[in-house]
Amino acid sequence: MAQTGTLTKQITIKSDGDVFHEIFRYRPHHIADMSPEYIKGVDLHDGHEWGTVGSIITWNYFHDGKPKEAKEKIEAIDEAKKSVCFKVIGGDILEAYKNFMITVHVDTHGEENVVTWTFHYEKLNESVPDPNSLMDFVLSVTKDIETHHLK
Repeated sequence: MAQTGTLTKQITIKSDGDVFHEIFRYRPHHIADMSPEYIKGVDLHDGHEWGTVGSIITWNYFHDGKPKEAKEKIEAIDEAKKSVCFKVIGGDILEAYKNFMITVHVDTHGEENVVTWTFHYEKLNESVPDPNSLMDFVLSVTKDIETHHLK
């Protein structure tokens, strides 16, 4: 069984793709208001401002019936591709994974926008499951953000 892997899922949203990208880049702290069932709080842990490479963000969230935390560093931002890449540097995810990268990317096509989530990961050992539950979690948050903007 492979210790490293990549998991990618796409979801079509009806809300504005540019706004979706802007939320993950500049306003992730607003996601707690858009998805309160899953996201309990997002704080800028280190860095001068939101949305800059090198900034460290702490996420407090509720996943698999438990409160959890993730500390992520913004590794890369590509405005042309509307993508943000986060490297997990602390928290619950690293109890099962040695390395974990999350990329969220938005393709905008008029009124139809496709959000692509990609996880690149290395398991601590072969008994660790693939992060399918975490992928379902981010897809649920994506739907909540869409619902919030369609109101």
